[in-house]
Amino acid sequence: MSVVLDAVGARRSYSRVTAAVPTHEDLLPLVAAAARVADHGALRPWRLIELRGDARRRLGGALVAASGLAGADALRLAEKPLRAELLIAVVASRRDNAKVADWEQDAAAAGVGHALSLLLADAGWGVMWRTGPLTRTRQVHDLHRLTESEELLGWLYVGGVPEDAKPGVRQAIDPAEFLSVL
Repeated sequence: MSVVLDAVGARRSYSRVTAAVPTHEDLLPLVAAAARVADHGALRPWRLIELRGDARRRLGGALVAASGLAGADALRLAEKPLRAELLIAVVASRRDNAKVADWEQDAAAAGVGHALSLLLADAGWGVMWRTGPLTRTRQVHDLHRLTESEELLGWLYVGGVPEDAKPGVRQAIDPAEFLSVL
């Protein structure tokens, strides 16, 4: 088996991570590698935003403002971005292009997010891609300083793998059910 096949096959999401996180400098070569995903027209229609420290608290506030929740429910929602010390926002940053449709550009941005999650996992970090109904609200859009041509695809929650983490369980598939011949 190839190293890549083994790494992808071993990938799992970590809903709980430790406070250890990669530095900005640690992320740079991973982002450079993730940028190699298929990208029709080489538009690079994506960008990534690191959220650390107080930025995570501000995100919690934006989520609460967008939700309209109050009291204990609002407090629980505000704490969600604090589940990891590092969040990486994955943004589809569409370019005006007559040859490359928006959906293709969104696919390239999602590819970068997924590739980065694989690269982080391969580097030993725990990662989970999180979204939710508030991801594309105005308050969250504004907090990330997105332009009108940008859409937030979610956040990679990144941290150390807990010592007591159990192996990920994913039901095996019959690949023949998902791969057909025309």
